Amino acid sequence: MHKHGERRWGWGWLCLALPLLLAACAREAGGDIGPAAIDPDYVGGEQQWRLERARALQADDGWTTLVGLHWLELRAHYIGNGPRAGIDLGIGPPRLALVQQEAGEVYLTSERGVALTVNGEPLKGRVRLHPDRDEAPTRIGFDNGRGELGLIERGGRHALRVRHLDAPARSRFAGLRFWSPDPSWRMQATWVPHPPGQTLDIVNIVGQVDAMPNPGAVEFDRDGQSWRLEAVDGGDGLLVMFADGTSGHGSYGAGRYLDAPDPDGSGRLVLDFNRAYNPPCAYVRHATCPLPPPGNRLRLAIEAGEQAYPGEVL
Repeated sequence: MHKHGERRWGWGWLCLALPLLLAACAREAGGDIGPAAIDPDYVGGEQQWRLERARALQADDGWTTLVGLHWLELRAHYIGNGPRAGIDLGIGPPRLALVQQEAGEVYLTSERGVALTVNGEPLKGRVRLHPDRDEAPTRIGFDNGRGELGLIERGGRHALRVRHLDAPARSRFAGLRFWSPDPSWRMQATWVPHPPGQTLDIVNIVGQVDAMPNPGAVEFDRDGQSWRLEAVDGGDGLLVMFADGTSGHGSYGAGRYLDAPDPDGSGRLVLDFNRAYNPPCAYVRHATCPLPPPGNRLRLAIEAGEQAYPGEVL
């Protein structure tokens, strides 16, 4: 699996090699940290991160394994593969299970004679599906373990998210492209905290709104100006969703994500835009990606991090 993905890096490898040839081109700007000449150890770290990112996308539980997202509109749906199923998964056995919505919860009853698993154990009869936002979401395996479906909850609605190891987006993965690593885009930032409990309305790509915890904003200087981005709770640190002058002009049009550490005791943190990455919707049509809030759409062209996906969105 990994060898197949690595053979198709193409431009990504060129982007990794260029910094060694063009180190003197690294820009010096207010708020930059790190030496003007690019440290080979820094380039090596960036290369390793990029390899790991490509591998994670193609892993057995990676985003490229998605093959379907099916919203539950009725109280009961028969699911399977083919036109006779109420919800056609497009993969797996003709009849898989009955899915029912009852009092805000979702249950699945396996079809007789079909081998399913629930969280790795054989499933017989009926089971409640815990959604992805629960501490222990339910995973239903099918097709001899090559397929998996789970429940997601967005905006008060439920949907079945389906994965398969033979997903087209995985088998036809086109590799990733990046701008050349540039230490000048590793910025010192200042943390601007918000009152406890503040949230920020975030719209996802299917038009649903979710109030996400918004503990504060980050401010940094670039090209003689001060820039501000709102951050949301990323679970393990902060998540910054942003669009910039390259969105649709070199990078993914809907914007990119950046993970950031929590601020230190003095209210400082580092934003490394070399590690900006695309949301799952850049590769597959079956994700519900949160989009950058209006205030996080910058005129600044951030020519760092991941570029637009060169392959087909499947």
